[in-house]
Amino acid sequence: MQVEQLQYSACFPRSFVRILSKPNRIAPLRVTAWTSTSAMGSGNAQTAAALRDGRSGLRRNDFAPCDLDTWIGRVDGIERLNFPPEFAGWDCRNNRLAWLALQQDGVIDAAKSARERYGADRVAVLIGTSTASIGQTEDAYRVQASDAPVPEALRPPMTHTLHSTGDFVARALGLTGPCSTVSTACSSSAKVFADAERLLRLGLADAAIVGGVDSLCQSILYGFNSLQLVSANRCRPLDANRDGINLGEAGGFAVLERDDTGDASSLRLLGYGESSDAHHMSAPHPEGAGAEAAMTEALARAGLGGVDYANLHGTATRKNDVAEAQAIGRVLGNVQSCSSTKAFMGHTLGAAGIV
Repeated sequence: MQVEQLQYSACFPRSFVRILSKPNRIAPLRVTAWTSTSAMGSGNAQTAAALRDGRSGLRRNDFAPCDLDTWIGRVDGIERLNFPPEFAGWDCRNNRLAWLALQQDGVIDAAKSARERYGADRVAVLIGTSTASIGQTEDAYRVQASDAPVPEALRPPMTHTLHSTGDFVARALGLTGPCSTVSTACSSSAKVFADAERLLRLGLADAAIVGGVDSLCQSILYGFNSLQLVSANRCRPLDANRDGINLGEAGGFAVLERDDTGDASSLRLLGYGESSDAHHMSAPHPEGAGAEAAMTEALARAGLGGVDYANLHGTATRKNDVAEAQAIGRVLGNVQSCSSTKAFMGHTLGAAGIV
């Protein structure tokens, strides 16, 4: 039946296909610790204060050697961070940002508590990223292009792989359970929540450290500029005069466990939705079909008919905001409020979901 459904679903109206594939409700997961570090500040308290005060962390581009005329969401303190010497082989901007984010809001203590209760091999580490440590690779190529030998500090192999941050976090927390990296562009660190739910539901893990980290580098700044998506102004999500994105960097983590308490007042993961409309490599479906399918799935898994607030992707590009608004209107027509926080921190790519 599943094979037939997949084979013939393209012939059915979209609404009928959705009925066929409506997911079952899931058991909520308890979020025992969570944190976010971005241009707004390190940790939840600084983030909340910036939002309350309406204080954006965006600044004129000062990320050398990139000379684009734009605004960026840069995290202060990464360069001066006291990175653990025992992990020198993982030392790069992305992992420094991960280490800075891990220090906030009791996440390390919650991870250690889960390790002691369940065992190091029963706690998963699931990290979302889109650029990983490619900034380190850029530095190595830049030095090599000048005919100078690549410095020893730029040679460690684990600073040049997509899985660098996931491997670093697992080792730093002393965890030996399932460890994976999700790299699906801007949805990367949202999808890790879905992966965690499946691992716990299937009994492959008892807890999960989920997170997302992406740091500034030339590849993303020049890459998005080549797509003509980068604004020379402060980004204005959902504004009629929006003209593009401001890129940023961020890191965030959450500790997920089965919800054995039944305490509805605690922070919990109720549902998630995933989709792929295969419309275009770098542009959304003009009517937001993929976003609509994902939101519909999330509500079904949570057993909810609607929500009070939606934090939008809200990139401030012409195409995304129109498509997303259409999808929101169809799925959450009665939503009381929605907004995008990218005007405070920039577009943090693979870290956008967790933030």
